[in-house]
This record gives sequence, structure tokens and C-alpha cells, in this order.
Amino acid sequence: MAGSRGRFASRLGFILAAAGSAVGLGNVWKFPYLAGAHGGAVFLIVYLGFVFTIGISVMLAEFAIGRAGEKNPVGAFKHLKGGAWTGVGYLGVVGSCVILSFYSVVGGWTIAYAVKTAAGMPGLTDAKAFGGAFAAFVADPLQPVLYHLAFMAMTIAIVARGIERGIERACRLLMPLLFVIVVVLCARSLTLPGAMAGIKFFLNPDFSKLTGAMVTAALGQAFFSLSLGMGSMITLGSYLSRQTHLAGSALWVTSLDTLIAILAGFMILPAVFAFGFDPGAGPGLSFITLPAVFAKMPWGAGFGTLFFVLLAVAALTSAFSLLEVVVAFLVDEKGWTRAKAAYGAGAAIFLLGVPSSLSFGAWELKLFGKGFFELMDYAASNVMLPLGGVLIALFVGWVVSPRIMAETAGEDGRSFSLAPAWRVICRYVAPLAIAWVLISGL
Repeated sequence: MAGSRGRFASRLGFILAAAGSAVGLGNVWKFPYLAGAHGGAVFLIVYLGFVFTIGISVMLAEFAIGRAGEKNPVGAFKHLKGGAWTGVGYLGVVGSCVILSFYSVVGGWTIAYAVKTAAGMPGLTDAKAFGGAFAAFVADPLQPVLYHLAFMAMTIAIVARGIERGIERACRLLMPLLFVIVVVLCARSLTLPGAMAGIKFFLNPDFSKLTGAMVTAALGQAFFSLSLGMGSMITLGSYLSRQTHLAGSALWVTSLDTLIAILAGFMILPAVFAFGFDPGAGPGLSFITLPAVFAKMPWGAGFGTLFFVLLAVAALTSAFSLLEVVVAFLVDEKGWTRAKAAYGAGAAIFLLGVPSSLSFGAWELKLFGKGFFELMDYAASNVMLPLGGVLIALFVGWVVSPRIMAETAGEDGRSFSLAPAWRVICRYVAPLAIAWVLISGL
């Protein structure tokens, strides 16, 4: 079955695609402002602990489910157990649609700001001025929708070309580009006068900042930054050859994702400290505070443009895998051609994203007290993803444990050395921890 659906041409191609799925706005945009708001180094330590225990365990579980089923999340759960468990697969498909609909809106903002920064933003010098410009931009009824369309069009064009010629080839180009841009921006940030304060904040832990809220934030970020619970890793795993070592691949993907997050911290926090801005400025850090930082920096327009190109690349590599979840479902379960699935699903997701784009000004309808963008984000991030993560861990730990343990064994049939610990994490630790994220989010 997987042969007719396509496969990754190499293990490296798979690792870059999976890392591209994981490395998104959550790493470059969200991680630095969460670290800034929760004590810097102590947040980093707790985050790393969660990533390399719970995060990597759920990622390996998703890879194993995907390769064992050789289908999309719905088909994989149906193949392995069926019954009510198939609903977990549907949760992943629906969650991917919802996430991509508003994620593409933010992706459009990154493209818009790359263009605007390259063209120059005259008269804007401080965070207040940039805040007003950003509010005016997102409230515009046309511009953000057009950039949302451009972002979705690029995503559709890549996914329609298939696994090897589309996603793998694009990630082989974009992931090294992303890494080079991060390194260049890190080098500039670390050499700014006053950057040492940001470096100390990020590397010298103050354990008085260790609070329950900080631990919950670190756990949530560890889970979400790896793109878990949404079916992406299950879908990518379904295109893996039998010879690929799953545990080693999970370690590589987790390590690359974490490396980019740490580099993003070194890229942003020293620059913010160097110019006296608030490191915990929240979601506005990327589109309001950082443009103000670049405006005060020598050659700031060039470095600012690079930064927003970086954000756009990170957003695109994640968007590919989100759309692929839906496309694989339509190809496997409904018999659609890949092109029909990519263009049809992509168009529907674009339309679903339009109300999110308009909810910042042109369309102010509130549902359950939230704007449409906020509601979609809440439903996906606070309900669908953690619920999916809990159920995936329980499924692997309790329902199909022998089958999945065999799936992760090497060609000699021997399990990897940490398999017993992995099973304990899937059975007890991950469900309880992710359930806490779910409850806290509600």
C-alpha cells in the first residue's frame, strides 16, 4: 500500500521533513517569548526535560502507529484496532484542518512582514508605533486575506507534488536555509552591545522562578513544539521504509527541533535585552517588539527581512505536514487522486481561514466570547491536540503495545535499549502529564 502512496527516498529526507513539521512558529515565535516570560534559563531546563522524556516518547509512538498502519491517522487506527479508536484518527484529521486554517493566516503575516520590512517602514521607531501598524494591518479586510491565500497556494503546490518530489525535496532545501538564517541572526544578536544580559538570562537559571505555571507552560510547549497529537507524525511515519530505525529517527527529529528552539532563544533574547525591551512581551514579540529592535539596529532592515523570511520558512515546513494529513486521508480512505485532494482540501482550508483573518477588525462576531481566530486556536491547542496526545499514548501503552514494540525493534528483532522505559512513559507518565495540559488549558 505504502509503495503506491509514495515513500521518502531516504532516512535523511524523512528526518528533515519530520523536523520541518516540528520546527514551526512554535519554535521561532512562541518559545522565545515563553522563555522570556517564565524566567529564561530555568524554563529552558524544564522544557528540555519534558522534550526528551514525554515529547520524544509520544513522537516515537506516532511514528510507530504510522508505519505499522501504512496509512493516514484514520486508516492506521482502523488497521491496528478499529472501533472507537478510529475516532482518534478523525480527531487528528479535523485538528489538522482547523490548525492549518488559522496557522496559514499567521503564515501570511510572516510573508507580508518580510515584504514590508524589505521595502522599509518609514516613521516607525518604537514598539508603540509598530504595535499601531500591526493592528492596522491585521484589521485590514483585504491584505491579510491575500497573504493568507499566497501562503496556502505555496503549501498546496508543494503537497500536490507528492512525498518525494514535493515535501521531501522542499524540506531538503528549506531546512538548511532555515538553519543558515538562524545562525546568521544569532551571530548578529550575540554581538550587539548589551547582549550579555540576554545571554545570562537564558543560561543562568534563577530557581526562584520555578513555579507551577512555568512548569505547565514548559510542558505544553514541549508537546506542541514537536507537532504531536495532530496526526502529522503518524502520517509522515506511514511513508517510512521497514529498514528505518524509528527510535533513532525520533531522537534526530527531537534534537533538531530543540536545537532550533534554543538558537531562536539566542537569536531573540540578547537583542531584546540589548535594546531594553520586555523579553516576555507575549505573541506581539515577533510582529511588534522585534521590528522595533531591528529599527534601532545597524542594517536593521536587512536583518529584519531575514527574520521574517525565517518565520515564513518555519511556517511553511509545518504547513506541508498539516495539509498532508488531510490529503493522505482523502487519498487512502476516499480514493481521491493526490492533486484533487491537495487542491480540494487546500481550498476548503483557505476558506475556513478567511473568518480567522477577518476576526481582527473587519468581522468582529464573537462566539463563546472569543473571536473566530481565537476560538479556532483555543479548540485546537487546548482541546484537540492534548486530547489526541493522551489517547495516542494510551493506545500505544495499553491497547496495541506488543504490536508497536515489535514495530520499533531493529532488523534483528531486538527492541531498543530504552523500550521498557518508553512503555512506562506511554502507559503512565505521558497520559497524566498531557492530561494536566488539557485540564489547565480548559
